Amino acid sequence: MFKFDTIVVGAGHAGIEAAISAARLGAKVLFCTLNLDNIALMPCNPAVGGPAKSNLVREIDALGGVMAEATDATYIQMKMLNSSRGPAVRALRAQSDKKEYMRYFRHLLESEKNISLKQTQVTEIIVENSTIKGVRDELGLEYFAPTVILTTGTSLEGKIYIGLKSFSAGRLGERAACGLSKSLENNGLKIKKLKTGTPARVDGRTIDYSKLIIQPPDPLIDGLPNFFSFKPNRPIREQLPCYLTKTTEQTHKIIRDNLDKSPLYQGLIHGRGPRYCPSIEDKVVRFAHNPSHHIFIEPEGKDTYEVYVQGFSTSLPIEVQFQMLHSLPGLENVSVIKPAYAVEYDSVNALELNHSLMCKKIKGLFLAGQINGTSGYEEAAAQGLVAGINAINYLQNKEPLNLTRANSYIGTLIDDLVTKDLDEPYRMLTSRSEYRLVLRQDNADERLMEIGYFTGLVGEERILRFKEKQKQIELEINNLKNTKISPTSENNAVLEKYGESLETGKSAYELLKRPNIDYKTLKELNYKLLGNYPDKLFEREVLEQAEIKIKYDGYIKRQANQIQNADKMEKINIPDDIDYFAIKQISTETKEKLDKVRPKTLAQALRIGGVKPADISCLMVLMESRKLTNK
Repeated sequence: MFKFDTIVVGAGHAGIEAAISAARLGAKVLFCTLNLDNIALMPCNPAVGGPAKSNLVREIDALGGVMAEATDATYIQMKMLNSSRGPAVRALRAQSDKKEYMRYFRHLLESEKNISLKQTQVTEIIVENSTIKGVRDELGLEYFAPTVILTTGTSLEGKIYIGLKSFSAGRLGERAACGLSKSLENNGLKIKKLKTGTPARVDGRTIDYSKLIIQPPDPLIDGLPNFFSFKPNRPIREQLPCYLTKTTEQTHKIIRDNLDKSPLYQGLIHGRGPRYCPSIEDKVVRFAHNPSHHIFIEPEGKDTYEVYVQGFSTSLPIEVQFQMLHSLPGLENVSVIKPAYAVEYDSVNALELNHSLMCKKIKGLFLAGQINGTSGYEEAAAQGLVAGINAINYLQNKEPLNLTRANSYIGTLIDDLVTKDLDEPYRMLTSRSEYRLVLRQDNADERLMEIGYFTGLVGEERILRFKEKQKQIELEINNLKNTKISPTSENNAVLEKYGESLETGKSAYELLKRPNIDYKTLKELNYKLLGNYPDKLFEREVLEQAEIKIKYDGYIKRQANQIQNADKMEKINIPDDIDYFAIKQISTETKEKLDKVRPKTLAQALRIGGVKPADISCLMVLMESRKLTNK
């Protein structure tokens, strides 16, 4: 008999974070996947981060996860998006070397003595008395564990479409996972179809780069790029450029003329696709007024000529794909290595889960990643980390880690999944957070690293570095307050370049509050740093935090007050056994929605689509008067 503490099924980003976190917390982990050579495969773009997603990656790192570390070790381009805008929307994005990235994660997994790798197809979950007991594979072998974490990605009953042709597969070149969906359904979980897709990969040697617009990496600052991880000693690597081309009227005509060959437009695909990452045919149809769409040409690695055509996802037939690609400037003679395709797959309605990501109906069964209806590596990794931690908390009879909307994007992501009845793949966006000025990518360590430390995934050395950083930020702010800048002619000559001037002496703190003044200006005014910084990266982080805290002080305090007010509702718990249908004062539609989600707090109930503030007020009054009828 094969016995483990937890079994992780699936070797994508969710599975990796789940397995490593559980193993590092002392569990013996069986790590099952269809193909061990595809661990950490990036089946779509070989990139990490971007708007809102970079926040997730930094939060994963602050909690003790590994995605940021792997990205920093294997990047081929680092770029800060929205750098000219406010800190709430700035987003780091890395282009990764796809093969190096996979090798790095494989090494991490094999370095964990508590992880046992197994190449097999899991086809059933073993459940007794609504409690998970283990899994059964396609060969009939049984593996037992009191916790199981399913992270199956797009593999569940996956079906690939290229034009009107289709075949069973989770990703191109990898078979689908068959049988497990039926097992989940037989155990009472609700299954739904979703759809995603990916562009073609082409031969970079057949591209005329002279016709493309170069997209270089960010220039180094003090010899360093920006990094995802808060760890020290990140590697300095050679970086590669990406390129930009655009669709043409000819591209759009080819697409319009061939919509009858699209499985999506012919009704062969029933699953909903991600609204915020549409196929190129969707863009052409939905945005018919737009004469052109940006297409990015991104290298898949430094030792390969395989190139990713970002923004050109399609499920049209291969011969049509050739025509479409050849209509792009610079790609007139391009050779296709792998075609674009769409994949339809099974997922579980995330309303089946609580905030710990454990199933409500099956104790010990956790789900993470695309099986929960999300889209993206970062969203998957975040869920995998939480599921791994909570599987161990469950084993040890500890309270689950429940991150909140007030302290993290991860908490926002999970709350959205288990509260809203989603009918399309969920992608994290900055607009999804009502507290995005507080939940910035730059301060993820301030918000979450102590939680990671008490969880057991952040070590002593990291927490000491974090505490020293917080100390140095305070020292720097005090130094700014105590440094006076006089209204001399020399100082005003410097300030004039930035549209500023001094009539009376001001502190450096007061000057830094001005929108046109930054640390570069202060240094020109001979401002002296007093901090004790062990390295340039540490210094950069301290100064960045100090400047943001000063410039946005009023806004941050206002949002902190909003969080404090909302927290009152978060602390009002709804009884688990409440019978919503016995409440006469609310509508039948509201009763059905509340009963379906079973919110834990009044604040969560208010976030359910269609539930009105008046309904919540009614619930509050009834709870206070103890007139709620229990089931």
